[in-house]
Amino acid sequence: MEYFEDMVVGTRHSFGSYAVTREEVIDFASKYDPQAFHLDDAEAAKTHFGRLSASGWHTCAMTMAMLVENMKSRKHAGLGSPGVDNLRWIKPVYPGDTLRVESELIEKRRSKSRPEMGLIKTHMNTFNQNDEVVMEMTSNAMVSVRDQSAPIEE
Repeated sequence: MEYFEDMVVGTRHSFGSYAVTREEVIDFASKYDPQAFHLDDAEAAKTHFGRLSASGWHTCAMTMAMLVENMKSRKHAGLGSPGVDNLRWIKPVYPGDTLRVESELIEKRRSKSRPEMGLIKTHMNTFNQNDEVVMEMTSNAMVSVRDQSAPIEE
């Protein structure tokens, strides 16, 4: 199990491979972001996207799916997330793209009010198959502490 104490600021991970399909783009958009450029080829062609594109929220969801698989493979002792900072959609994601993620742990601290958990901050970039960044965000997460009796460093 990977606990808070095992995590080192500066550690990088590269993970995931997510094939973006036309069916999933339309299905997600029809449920959660029903704008024409996510649903209809002809309408999308009239926009700056030029063709059908995935919702940014769909890109977040695909990134999350890869992140959770990575956490499970590392046996990461995650306890959820209080949110993200600085979420940006840099480039459109299109059906046929294949996404992957690179992350870097940029901060960590032990919770003073909840000694059983630590708080981490990770910068993440999601890339397409051309190694172009399509999304970036800073993710905040809570992680189990192995030794809750250890003193909390100031």
